[in-house]
Amino acid sequence: MAARQALSRRGFPGIRPGPAAGAAIVALCAALIPCLAMAAGPDDAKGRWLSADGGAVIEFKPCADKPTALCGRIVWDKDAGKADDTCGIQIAQLDRYENEAWRDGWVYDPRDKKKYKGALRVRSGDLYIRAYIGTEILGQTEQMKRVAELPATPVCKS
Repeated sequence: MAARQALSRRGFPGIRPGPAAGAAIVALCAALIPCLAMAAGPDDAKGRWLSADGGAVIEFKPCADKPTALCGRIVWDKDAGKADDTCGIQIAQLDRYENEAWRDGWVYDPRDKKKYKGALRVRSGDLYIRAYIGTEILGQTEQMKRVAELPATPVCKS
């Protein structure tokens, strides 16, 4: 108790309150405000994203049959027009946005033709989609880059 009273009278060693301390607090708060504004929101995932291998573009938008959920569909495939193209395949449906991530749904990997539990986050302008079995920590993440336009060729028919 005596130590606490002594600190409250003397302050912390090396810190002297005054106009400079007030200005420092204001500057710190001003520096943190843009960071808070840059926190990802549920709409940040919407748009077109190039897969990590550059072989597909996935468009994320509200699901047609469930507008509060987020769905991802392949809108461009480097193999479009070939027998193994993935054009038009829905690769994700995530039902809920919570703690800066879309979750409670599934992601589909057209390479192995399997559905997994999924989570999707946007950080530093990139999209991270995680597929997992059981718990999220035991999964695999793919990083995607936002694209403004689809590559000119080949063109998906669906």
